[in-house]
Amino acid sequence: MAKRPSNTRGKIIDAALKCAAETRWRVVSLSTIAETAGISLSQLYTQFPSKTRIVEAVMERTTGEVVAGTDPSAENEPAHDRLLDAILRRFDAMEPNKSAIISILKDLPTDPARTLCLAPSFLNSMAWTLESAGISSSGVTGKIRTKGLAAIYLATLTVWMRDDSQDLSKTTAFVDRRLNQATQLAAFLPLGIVERSSDNQSE
Repeated sequence: MAKRPSNTRGKIIDAALKCAAETRWRVVSLSTIAETAGISLSQLYTQFPSKTRIVEAVMERTTGEVVAGTDPSAENEPAHDRLLDAILRRFDAMEPNKSAIISILKDLPTDPARTLCLAPSFLNSMAWTLESAGISSSGVTGKIRTKGLAAIYLATLTVWMRDDSQDLSKTTAFVDRRLNQATQLAAFLPLGIVERSSDNQSE
């Protein structure tokens, strides 16, 4: 697991997750986050002018751990296996803060406008997940793959939230099944998220 940053930004993210784990995210105030982080409200504002930006930072931290965990020696493995591993690395990275992330996820629907603002960052995280699996996210094809992976990931989130197994077996089985379905779909739609031949085909 990637080392947690010791700077102000990292302290704020950790404080926000701690607060979210203790109470509903929607009632967590910026003042409470600043107090928990041991900083002034002004320092918090300098780093994160809103709670939405903090949520974006949590996603970025998770993506960073996914990318850092990429195994170059797995480049010859089937695309399905590489992508499965990349997706599971996301859930492994989130597992230590599961209660906090669930708190955040449950309250996102209560603020549709701010949730919509998270869409670009979310799709970017999916693009990096593809790239970490050695699958291109560039061009029109890459955008289709990214949106396809996003759909799979969002569906898997609901399974992960209820998965109380130590090895995330339910989550793993669900992702594997969805990726197999995507592979079958790719047989009819060459722009599917898991390519059947080369992962480096031209866009």
